[in-house]
Amino acid sequence: MTSSRDHYFFIGIAGTGMSALAQFMHGTGVSVSGSDRFFKPGEYNDTKAKLEALGITCFTQDGSGIHPGITKVIVSTAIEDTVPEVRKTRELGIPILKRSELLAEITASRKTIAVGGTSGKSTTSAMIFDILLHAGLDPSIISGAGLVSLIERGLIGNAAVGKGDWLVIEADESDGSIVQYHAELGVLLNIDKDHKEIDALKEIFTIFRDNSRLFLANRSHHLSASLSTGSEHDFTIRADQDAAYTATHFVQDGLRIQFQVNGVPFSLQTVGTHNMENALAAAATAHQLGVPLETAAEALAGYKGIYRRHQVLGNKGGVWLIDDYAHNPVKCARSIEACQPLAGKVVAWLQPHGYAPTKFLRADFVQEIASVLRPQDEIWMSEIFYAGGTTIKDISAEDLVNDIRAMGKNAFFVPDRVNLLNRLRPHLDEDTVLLLMGARDPSLEAFAAHVWNEL
Repeated sequence: MTSSRDHYFFIGIAGTGMSALAQFMHGTGVSVSGSDRFFKPGEYNDTKAKLEALGITCFTQDGSGIHPGITKVIVSTAIEDTVPEVRKTRELGIPILKRSELLAEITASRKTIAVGGTSGKSTTSAMIFDILLHAGLDPSIISGAGLVSLIERGLIGNAAVGKGDWLVIEADESDGSIVQYHAELGVLLNIDKDHKEIDALKEIFTIFRDNSRLFLANRSHHLSASLSTGSEHDFTIRADQDAAYTATHFVQDGLRIQFQVNGVPFSLQTVGTHNMENALAAAATAHQLGVPLETAAEALAGYKGIYRRHQVLGNKGGVWLIDDYAHNPVKCARSIEACQPLAGKVVAWLQPHGYAPTKFLRADFVQEIASVLRPQDEIWMSEIFYAGGTTIKDISAEDLVNDIRAMGKNAFFVPDRVNLLNRLRPHLDEDTVLLLMGARDPSLEAFAAHVWNEL
């Protein structure tokens, strides 16, 4: 248990997962401070400004923020032992907690709804939060992405502390931390190859299921369906399957989708069948807590989305610009697919991240992206984002482009994204969606804004 006398220090506090935990702990009355390598003297940093506006003190990553009054230091898996804060923490004998360990402690202290799966966690978590908020349950959330509704209040958007009993979290499988959570209610959206092989993912999600008091599985996805504990809690978008909640009558009209859940009409300002699945999962979860489906539909009618999840920046000269966090093969394919009803042509750009993950998923990227590209659609890629550290650079995004081109699809490589817009401008017709995809790179937001300004 924590008290107002505790002081938590977060190393790498600007990271999405760390900033969310820092805000949450601050919201519970704990003193919080932190440092990050992106905090530079004299340079403005939006995350730093928003954390400091809440009363969270931020330092450059030079060890100056560590002192004997700190009770716990929180680190992410990306923080190495050579970081000055880590060395000073060890010298002072202050306990060090991993980010996942702190999140496990938090979830144990609340009625937790944990959303798992290789795609859609952030969106579904945000939708559940909105529904419970609309239902008057005043929930809390720790998210991997910023909710637009919270960003509009001047917050980072990835955390909020409510007065109610329920906490909504993303259960992350990428670092295996999902197995540490014992949720009141676990939700499994899907299982696709991402970070780990399928067999390893099934093992992790099986533990997640067994640790959840109540478990909801997506029967539309055969691997998640295989972990079902009973159709009376499950959901599906296929009318021929046995499940407690079924979404049908999907229609996408421009930037809005409509469908029914057990006969109750839903309408959301978003795109794609994958978002129907996310909304279905959110409505089913809330219904298990006693929230009527009609209330869920009312809440999601005003759903504003989450940051960089199919975020529409606007339309210029008949060209829609959409920025998306899609980064694994299935997410990229679904993102491209969701754009196709909007225009006659989709020009998609992807910046893969990490040399090892890209090599691991090479064949999947090629197969998934090639399978959804129409004859007129195009995929462009720039070189793999390198975040530093020790890695073997034995693959290039150009390898993926060549593989896709060999399958008869329109694929292009622009090593430096600075040259992207000039290169692809002749390919932008009046009836086109320009879709930007990528993750992990903190400069992607600024890049999307630059493309919009220059479009």
